[in-house]
Amino acid sequence: MSNASPGAPLDTSNDPTGDQTGRFVIQPNGRPRPLSPHLQVWRFHATMTGSILNRMAAGALSVGSVFFVAWLAAAAFGPEAYATFSGLMGSPVGLLIWFGITLAAAYHLTAGVRHLIWDAGSSLSPKAATSLTWLSLWGALVIAVGFWAILFATGKVTL
Repeated sequence: MSNASPGAPLDTSNDPTGDQTGRFVIQPNGRPRPLSPHLQVWRFHATMTGSILNRMAAGALSVGSVFFVAWLAAAAFGPEAYATFSGLMGSPVGLLIWFGITLAAAYHLTAGVRHLIWDAGSSLSPKAATSLTWLSLWGALVIAVGFWAILFATGKVTL
């Protein structure tokens, strides 16, 4: 419904059908829609970093599940297979992989708690959201390092 009076000329300054700037795209249904802003438009901030890292952590956990299945398979195939797997994953490179999986799990957990807080309607102001994001990042690092410090201190893992 138009607010223009009958017979008044329509304002076509925002009409995207004749757009020459490339700011609009024609959808399959024929409607012109504005293009979404790109990274050049947005200022990178902590919550953006947290979101990207949460998605990367989920991907890392998916890859990490392959190592977990390999561990189960090695146990199922007998003592020799398990010893080979333990030797590989107990090497410095293997321990780095396990630490990465631990860090991904810890961050995915803390980011999940952050999202629960946001879903409850709390800490939604930009300053509070940024603080909560940094807390989830640092909290995950403390959890992962603390977990591995306990493993090394108790002798469960050695180099």
